[in-house]
Amino acid sequence: MVTRDLSRFGRNHIEVGKYIEKIFPYLGVRFIAVNDNYDSIANDAQTNNIIIPFKNLINDAYCRDISIKIRSNLEVKRKRGDFVGPFAPYGYRKSEEDKNKLEIDEEAAEVVRSIFWMYLQGSNAYKIAEKLNKKSILTPMDYKKENGSAFYTGFKKKLKSQWTHMHVLRILGNPVYTGTLVQGKETTPNYKVKKKVKRDRSKWSQVENTHEAIIPSVDFQNAQEQLQMDTRTGTAKEKVYYLSGVVKCGDCGANMVRKTVPSGKRKFIYYVCGSHKGNKDICSSHSINAEALEESVLKLFNYQIKNVTDLGRILDKLEDVQIKKGKIEKRNRQITKKKEEAQKYNHLRLDLYEDYKDGLITKEEYLELKENYEKRTKVAEQSLEAMEVEKAFFADGEKDTCGWINGFKKYGYLEYLSREVVVSLIEQILVYEKKEGERYPRIEIRFKYEDEFHASVNMLEEFHGETFSGHTGSLSVSDGKKEGTYGKDE
Repeated sequence: MVTRDLSRFGRNHIEVGKYIEKIFPYLGVRFIAVNDNYDSIANDAQTNNIIIPFKNLINDAYCRDISIKIRSNLEVKRKRGDFVGPFAPYGYRKSEEDKNKLEIDEEAAEVVRSIFWMYLQGSNAYKIAEKLNKKSILTPMDYKKENGSAFYTGFKKKLKSQWTHMHVLRILGNPVYTGTLVQGKETTPNYKVKKKVKRDRSKWSQVENTHEAIIPSVDFQNAQEQLQMDTRTGTAKEKVYYLSGVVKCGDCGANMVRKTVPSGKRKFIYYVCGSHKGNKDICSSHSINAEALEESVLKLFNYQIKNVTDLGRILDKLEDVQIKKGKIEKRNRQITKKKEEAQKYNHLRLDLYEDYKDGLITKEEYLELKENYEKRTKVAEQSLEAMEVEKAFFADGEKDTCGWINGFKKYGYLEYLSREVVVSLIEQILVYEKKEGERYPRIEIRFKYEDEFHASVNMLEEFHGETFSGHTGSLSVSDGKKEGTYGKDE
């Protein structure tokens, strides 16, 4: 066997030494490295015992050094927001001007948009995959191959692959479609071991706004929240129910389960507490008619949309930069003062032990004062947190701090519920058991952006002396009837 030099044969000094010293002599193979003047048939003990192992070690060290430099260079590129993968994600292609930049592949991007749209409308991953197959849309792998990519996977079993729910879920969970690159999820232990291992999430490289987004961040976030919900339906059901995954028992926190009860030729549909369904001793049924619940949610939804829209009209008057700047400066002074207050109570709490140890105060006084200072510190920290949230609404510049208002305003007055509006704007729907003496069960809707809503209201009242009459509320409904009354949060 002839090679140009020892490095061409191999750079792993252990394996190369094993072949030269054991395997080749055992098989009767003559090995020649031309540039290193090595010939295994020559009887040169010095060369065999000292020089050759040393050269193999140098070749191995060189390989290790190159590996470290390549890894370091790739890490720098990832942190800079450059794409370093061999193949662009489905929906994108590598830019012709810069291979480390992604640009939208409009044909595939349209499929990605349709997947998110169908999912947010209530279709599950299985149904979406089924629809894509019926339309004969190429899978990501087949699409890459058709476009000249040398993409290969060992999982392909048929000539033409089919969409599966896993394809859909991978697309729904990939933040690359919002313009964010997440890279470095896997690595190899070292340059000698090619097996892939998962990296800890804290070591992933994540850079935002590296390329044009296909999916708005709000839609992507709504999809992630929906993926975490329990949205199981029957196999014959085309879409999930409007309220699937968001209706919770107000007392035990378990998911409310949709249940159909046949009665003669009619069917009654109810939501019942999931804990009660599994074990009646854990919680009561919290039974509520599904139609009545949906009507009540729709009514409270329109009420909240009106509140937010009215708030938005008032906030539109506060666009003057100088006014905002003055408010930011005022809020910064208040934040600084509140920080000093929190630090003061914290220091007083810490100094108490020294006073107790020196006999200046009794144990009872120490415990009482300690509890008092801890409460004051906690109150100050909570106020500080609220001020920081409110400050965000005063900031002028590139970011639309009131963009959440548009999420409500774009729907206007709702004639009926849809899965999209429920997932976009509702955090939870809590159903409470009727208490003794109450006529109707109480329903509480926790909308998204509640912190932003209350911070905006506080801002108006503090800086303009206006009292905003809108409020969030709970709705009491009868079981199976349409009547109901709003309850104002005090």
